[in-house]
Amino acid sequence: MALLFSKVLEKAAKKNNPRYGSDQLKDFLRDKATSVLSRNRNPKRFMNSKKSKANVVTQIKPGTMICYFYDAKHKATLPYWDRFPMVFPIQMYKDGFLGINLHYLPPMFRARLMDNLYDVLSDRKYNEKTKLALSYDILNSAAKFKYFKPCIKRYLTSQIQSQVIQIDVREWDFALFLPLARWSGANQRKVWDDSINIINKSS
Repeated sequence: MALLFSKVLEKAAKKNNPRYGSDQLKDFLRDKATSVLSRNRNPKRFMNSKKSKANVVTQIKPGTMICYFYDAKHKATLPYWDRFPMVFPIQMYKDGFLGINLHYLPPMFRARLMDNLYDVLSDRKYNEKTKLALSYDILNSAAKFKYFKPCIKRYLTSQIQSQVIQIDVREWDFALFLPLARWSGANQRKVWDDSINIINKSS
């Protein structure tokens, strides 16, 4: 599914801004995502939806897709941060985890990263046991994963300000495009511009 999104985004980009893709297309994808996961684009309403409440988890597992409200501990020294991350945890620590926050990428790059991440699925059953089988070393060693670099973030469990919602693997592609990021310190365009620059420098 992400491959389909990636191809459509690339086609649209030829006629629009190649850095972000078509605004019309993004709206379509967001509307499609909203119809599947929630009727609301507000994180609080999303968290309170029946779908989300049915997917609350008390244990965060590597390779799953999760979202939650977050209050950065060192926000005073951060240029910006996401108050509602959409994350794939990849490494667990006693006080938190390292994860990939997809919100740091514009839609086209988000879809490309997801296409490559599907190569490391634990299985193809697409059920509650399916997850990404990856680590930081795997991501850092393969050129095809270059889009992850601006997304890698360290999160403290003590700073999570809500229940943690685990997104069903069958809905990852739609969750990718939900407009749920909530930025503090900068607007979305600034965040995406910085991320693109990081990716280009790593190429």
